[in-house]
Amino acid sequence: MDTAVISKYQDLAMSYVAEFGIKILAAIAFWVIGRWLIGVVVRFVQGGLNRQHVDPTVLRYVGSAVTVILNVLLVVGILGYFGIQTTTFAALLAAAGVAIGMAWSGLLANFAGGAFLIVLRPFKVGDMITAGGITGVVHEVGLFSTVILTPDNIITYVGNNKIFSDNIQNYTSTQFRRVDLKAQLSAAANVPEAIAQLKANIAKIPNVVAEPTVDVEILEFQLVGPVLAVRPYCHNDHYWQVYFDTNRVIMETLAAFPAPTPSQMLTVVQK
Repeated sequence: MDTAVISKYQDLAMSYVAEFGIKILAAIAFWVIGRWLIGVVVRFVQGGLNRQHVDPTVLRYVGSAVTVILNVLLVVGILGYFGIQTTTFAALLAAAGVAIGMAWSGLLANFAGGAFLIVLRPFKVGDMITAGGITGVVHEVGLFSTVILTPDNIITYVGNNKIFSDNIQNYTSTQFRRVDLKAQLSAAANVPEAIAQLKANIAKIPNVVAEPTVDVEILEFQLVGPVLAVRPYCHNDHYWQVYFDTNRVIMETLAAFPAPTPSQMLTVVQK
């Protein structure tokens, strides 16, 4: 092949490479600058809502929605810069709409569930709940999932649709919560005296509320003796402190009473 022809093709290839390289660098610059601008816009929107004292649950949800929408627009803009017709791109997405819809059915259900959670407000950020089989403090209600911090300090993501379609228990929405415990007595114990001492001692535990008063009643009977239901009340923030302190007080109080010891009766028959 003639040297001039080879040189011509080399120059043409170099021009294409240079042009494509410039576009790549420009696209990277657009992406970096665009992401920075998106962060500025999201902070501006959240700051404006925060000044209006909007609930943190709504604040974070709106921030997530704005971030997703602006990122989609940024990607479409970069594709347009490369000469990819966004109308053609949209037509391809529409043609594949059925398949995408089926594949994303769960994702869309989670999105709809998140919208309903924001509108109906069964809980808010900071509430202690049990939802979707998870118990913990609500950290964030996102577009597709709710972030829950469990008592053992584990961040758990639960799909919004699973939460919305299941039972939701909100422990923070009421002023107090009941602690349910049991105490085993011996059949030889003075039951009224044990009940009176337990009520008096448990009422002295820090953060046990005065109203409702502590409940200590006979719950059931075992072979070794009656079983007491011990039920103090406290604010949700102090639940575990009251739970463990009540167990300690039960042990200390009942130490003065006969221990519940299993017994057996043997009948000897002589022939």
